[in-house]
Amino acid sequence: MKKYKVIVNGVEYEVEIELLADDGAAGTPAPAPAAPAPAAAPSGGDTVKAPLAGTVTTVNIKAGDAVKKGQILMILESMKMENEIICPHDGTVSSVSVNAGASVEAGDALCAIGR
Repeated sequence: MKKYKVIVNGVEYEVEIELLADDGAAGTPAPAPAAPAPAAAPSGGDTVKAPLAGTVTTVNIKAGDAVKKGQILMILESMKMENEIICPHDGTVSSVSVNAGASVEAGDALCAIGR
């Protein structure tokens, strides 16, 4: 265990750091954990993607629903703001890739709308 002195915003802290595993490459950072696999793309139709990272709070559609251009498909909360995910064109919901409560990243598939 090694002790270090760290100063943050003018306040001095004493910290202890323990080396848990030695891979023989001193000073080399450990590799980042593998990113989770992206969600499977919805089948059929145009994919509606998340415009930004956040949490899906409301899903107003299900597979098979007829939808109209401008209809609110779901609500995505990001940075404490609710963002409406709007239907890009008239069609039928081919699939829904997320449920309420799901966390998504920008570009993740939310649903597919067939024409």
